[in-house]
Amino acid sequence: MNRPVPELSDCNDCPIRHRAVCARCEPNELERLEAIKYYKTYEAGQTIIWSGDRLEFVASVVSGIATLSQTMEDGRKQMVGLMLPSDFVGRPGRESASFDVVAVSDVTICCFRRKPFEDLLISTPHVSQRLLEMALDELDAAREWMLLLGRKTAREKIASLITIIARRDEKAKDALSRGRPLTIALPLTREAMADYLGLTLETVSRQISSLKREGVITLEGKRYIVIPDFQKLLDETGDDSDGGLLV
Repeated sequence: MNRPVPELSDCNDCPIRHRAVCARCEPNELERLEAIKYYKTYEAGQTIIWSGDRLEFVASVVSGIATLSQTMEDGRKQMVGLMLPSDFVGRPGRESASFDVVAVSDVTICCFRRKPFEDLLISTPHVSQRLLEMALDELDAAREWMLLLGRKTAREKIASLITIIARRDEKAKDALSRGRPLTIALPLTREAMADYLGLTLETVSRQISSLKREGVITLEGKRYIVIPDFQKLLDETGDDSDGGLLV
């Protein structure tokens, strides 16, 4: 689906302007990006990119959440990542997609035509440097995820996933800075959480109920989680952390 997004016509009004690949661009560099960009929107459940597709664009997630997944020859599927606002979709220099990218909620992405974007990287150091930083952050996140899947208990996995979502939520970070409880929208169904974490649906439900019963989280309907004390949630992740995760 590709329909206009008028409220995002100007880069300066973009909600991810200072976190995305264009974060350090000077006005003249933004103008070059403006010339090759367009927006696409997807409804929850729609596939944004199929694995093996020719990549005509790279993109930044502006709003919403998508999943990265890979399907094996026998049909088994594994979710390997979440795409959150400001995350970069696609690989410059690679013509085809390696993963399925599927919208979990309604998603808007800011697309850049792939070949012009690759040319721009050569002549625009601010964009290429920011993309490198984001790639290194993604590598760190992948290493953390290896630890989560390989060594953490079911309870620690659930707490870690909630923490990952909370630390990327701008409103949640604002609430934390003011010493208030955090409220976040949970973008994944419990079935999707089970697939993503390598758990059963029953285990996910049991661990969420346990965290709720012990006051680590509270639930508001099916979509929202309230975190009264973020440090208490961090303590449940099993990480050796100084509490400086919300950056």
